[in-house]
Amino acid sequence: MDTGQEKRLRDFQRALPISLLRAREATMRPFKDHVESYGLTLQQWRVLRALADDSPLDSKTLSERCVILAPSLSRIFRTLLDRGLIHTVKSKDARRHSVILSREGAALFEEASRRSEEIYRRLEAAYGTEKMSQLLTLLGELREVAEATDFD
Repeated sequence: MDTGQEKRLRDFQRALPISLLRAREATMRPFKDHVESYGLTLQQWRVLRALADDSPLDSKTLSERCVILAPSLSRIFRTLLDRGLIHTVKSKDARRHSVILSREGAALFEEASRRSEEIYRRLEAAYGTEKMSQLLTLLGELREVAEATDFD
């Protein structure tokens, strides 16, 4: 590399994508271990959590809320349906596929959510409540800016 020229890329360790990935991996590890103890993947847990917050939800809405691509969501639906954790429900629009938590799914969510919230509280206590709030606000703002920016 020519030392007389400006660096073309910022330092790898300080690159935003790498920093976000490292933070995600470190913060998700205890949640991943927890949900796997229930025989769930993180993506399946996100679907159950979204349905516990608001349901029924159609595939498109769940895909957006859970940040899961439609083909993956279809496989997740099959798995959760086979396990009896969700049910399909009729939608006003017959072309849309809507689901809700089953009684078993709601019970599993209630049990698993206690430990999940404990993990979150411990992480927040270690990091700081105010800093966590600021971080979540900043990440939301960053997402909005990235979505609104034309990179072409």
